[in-house]
Amino acid sequence: MKLFRLCREKYALPFSGVGAALVGGRWNSRGVEVIYTAENRSLAMAEVIVHFTLATRPLDYVMLTIDLPDNISSERIEEKSLAEYWNAFPHIKGTQQIGDRFILEQNNCLLYVPSAITQGDYNVLVNPRHKDFKKIKVKSIEPFPFNERLVFKS
Repeated sequence: MKLFRLCREKYALPFSGVGAALVGGRWNSRGVEVIYTAENRSLAMAEVIVHFTLATRPLDYVMLTIDLPDNISSERIEEKSLAEYWNAFPHIKGTQQIGDRFILEQNNCLLYVPSAITQGDYNVLVNPRHKDFKKIKVKSIEPFPFNERLVFKS
């Protein structure tokens, strides 16, 4: 099985949840380590590009291809089970509580969560503290030039 992560090159390795813990996110509170990944490259890109401004022209992004066993422990959150406005920006505390609980309980290594950007797609949270985390390997890190048509012109 493969997952994908798009990030600035300087944050590609080590593969950890430290960056997410520094700022918090939709699915984790500040101080809780988690790794955000996606089921496909295009979703990984969509999740990143929504944060760019008109003046941003990202030049230092890389795509990580991540290999993991098909039988790695996981759970899935269905959109219908989430509170209204779960996908609002800024995000609500309820989604952070779901992700924090996933990390702290240690029941599964992966948590599939609906994308707030692309309806019907799923992001995959990786628990770097789970015993199965050692089975996950970064297979490749490749430069990811954004197509000019995707980047806003000023």
